[in-house]
Amino acid sequence: MSEIPILSSRGLVKRFGGFTALNGIDFDLGAGERVGLIGPNGSGKSTFVNCLTGALRPEEGSVAFSGADITGMAAWKRAHAGLARSFQIPRPFRGLTVRQNIGVPLAFIRGLTDQTELDARSDDILGKVGLRDKAGFSPKSLSQVDLRKLELGRALAAQPRVLIADEAMAGLSDSEVDEILDLLIELNKSGIGIILIEHIMRAVIRFSQRIVVFVAGAKIADGDPREVMQHPEVVRAYLGQ
Repeated sequence: MSEIPILSSRGLVKRFGGFTALNGIDFDLGAGERVGLIGPNGSGKSTFVNCLTGALRPEEGSVAFSGADITGMAAWKRAHAGLARSFQIPRPFRGLTVRQNIGVPLAFIRGLTDQTELDARSDDILGKVGLRDKAGFSPKSLSQVDLRKLELGRALAAQPRVLIADEAMAGLSDSEVDEILDLLIELNKSGIGIILIEHIMRAVIRFSQRIVVFVAGAKIADGDPREVMQHPEVVRAYLGQ
């Protein structure tokens, strides 16, 4: 990669007691790039993301964002810098409206205090994720696919330069998977680099410009999606064939 990556890790190691969850991970995400991160359960994907976003501290190695070392930076400061994530299981504030759920990160991360501006910015984000007509609803009334859209909207409120989408399509129907895929691709067109962690292979292949494969805490492949999926080690370790 010729330009400085927007997000990178070098030699990342994370241990839990005697178990090595990550073993020397080197990774680069280019500005505006779409990367799929795949691997069997227990391969280290979530641990890796937690180290990138600051939820966990690695024992060895470093994480950089826009060329600056952020290894010791708190998670909330990384969010302020433009590194956002969505979670596999949405946990909205159920006592707030859909609009107010977007307003929370706008106020906390972006520092907005004027209610009129908060509502306007919230509605703009809800329009981008297809929930504008449900702004006044309670999250309790939303479908699973709309909850995923709200989760992405809350991440988008941080005005990220990088978004890590953790299994945003798990449990959705084929048509709902396509809805979320289309949404992520549109967000990427606005310049946001995206790391997609997903087990639905057709979604990963359609979305990704590059695929990275983890197995047992190690990166075993990194490259063109179709070439990676034909790699013998990936077929054996990930697909079980």
